Amino acid sequence: MARVMDYVVQHQNVVGDKVRRFRIEQNLSQKELSERLEMYAIYICRGSISRLERHERTVTDYELKAMAEVLKVSIYDMYEE
Repeated sequence: MARVMDYVVQHQNVVGDKVRRFRIEQNLSQKELSERLEMYAIYICRGSISRLERHERTVTDYELKAMAEVLKVSIYDMYEE
């Protein structure tokens, strides 16, 4: 049965654009980022990475820390300028 969402999705995070930018700079696919995050015991599927990059998913502090490490940037680099 299909899920129907009756609400407008608002931005759920402020780091989505930077995650996408740094992922592309590292030549990683969304799936590869997902797989590398598993080494930090962070389980985010490829689809959730996509939602995160579109600001449709929240990001926990643990997830953000692991993403910064995988993407070889500082957590502070992940925030908007």
